[in-house]
Amino acid sequence: MYIKRLIEERLEKVSKMFHVILVTGPRQVGKSTLLKNKYKQFEYITFDDPLLLSTTIQEPGLFFKNHEAPIIIDEIQYAPTLLAYIKMASDNSEEYGNFFLTGSQQFHLMKNVSESLAGRVSILELQGLSAREIYNINFNKHFIPNEDYIIPRKKNIKDYKNIWNTIHKGSYPAMYKTEIDWTEFYSSYIRTYLERDINDLINIKDQILFMNFLTALAARTGEMLNYENIASEVGVSSPTIKNWISVLETSGIIYLLQPYTPSVLKRAIKTPKLYFRDTGLVCYLTKWMTPETLKVGAKNGNIFETYVISEIIKSYTNEGKDYRGSIFYYRGKDKTRKLSDGSLIEIDSEIDLIIEENNILHPVEIKMSANPKQEMANAFNVLDEIKSKKRGTGAIICLYDKLLYLKEDLVVLPIEYI
Repeated sequence: MYIKRLIEERLEKVSKMFHVILVTGPRQVGKSTLLKNKYKQFEYITFDDPLLLSTTIQEPGLFFKNHEAPIIIDEIQYAPTLLAYIKMASDNSEEYGNFFLTGSQQFHLMKNVSESLAGRVSILELQGLSAREIYNINFNKHFIPNEDYIIPRKKNIKDYKNIWNTIHKGSYPAMYKTEIDWTEFYSSYIRTYLERDINDLINIKDQILFMNFLTALAARTGEMLNYENIASEVGVSSPTIKNWISVLETSGIIYLLQPYTPSVLKRAIKTPKLYFRDTGLVCYLTKWMTPETLKVGAKNGNIFETYVISEIIKSYTNEGKDYRGSIFYYRGKDKTRKLSDGSLIEIDSEIDLIIEENNILHPVEIKMSANPKQEMANAFNVLDEIKSKKRGTGAIICLYDKLLYLKEDLVVLPIEYI
């Protein structure tokens, strides 16, 4: 069973504008399945065949004598020498949409593509299934808590029944297509990831040590990144941890949410926050083996926040929008509290998410609570100090079951509105 992907709309559009389309994303998110279902009439080439791979690497010029465009080439990073020939073929053709490539988000792949196919390639980022795709919701606009988004989104609302089941199951398409054992899937996923993707990027001599690192990192999803703390727990140096985290980010396992640090907010903390891209993988690594134990577990708030951030990112990528310069978080020591003796102490204020669009800042608080209150948004007014920007409608995303305006510029959004 093929689950229709919202990114198909963007894929169809760019295929009429570019010679080459590259679909990137982590392993197992459905890159090949997307292209094979969308373009059933095109030849599909995979380099799982070692003879084909060896021949292609040694004699790349012969590849297009044996395979004519339009064509789908899976995991192009294994045969980067083809990129020069794809460039030549593109330059000699007036037709668009001849080459559809897939590849994991690895630094050397993106560097090679950018250098070899500049101006000829459109790069689409595919993530795991979004809630809209899982619940078959035909709505494809990126999330932003203003009326232009909320009013049309309201017309397409479906109840996300058993949301903790979805969070625990994760977003990999294989989990929704067939009856598959959750533990076996994630165990196999990590084993394949370590054996193929990690070894392509760095030489891990001790896989058990690296697994301990993955587990330590998963336990910190939704938290500010502290390299020294992780290094101390895992038993390796901070530079090694930085290198490993860079690899996880490059291969699409984690995302680092950057802090919002305008010069006017002088007390802003400049450390990124760490989020895993898939909550099912987090649950597996941290041993939350059922949705029921996850729901009442000590890390439920962090994993709920991870899920919301991941869904918002997918709303951008599925529409073909760049989220990296649009979403941030804020934390800073910009407030004081008076004690009973009259002395003042500094206190942290935090905004889980800031979405910037058209010079307007939309603050978002993410709460697992079903009882939202205005006080949850008390930190939003720190953005008023930024005179060059306007503060727009803020939101509390939570488990409350109705859309509710608490103030003119503050709305409670059930998780179904993402």
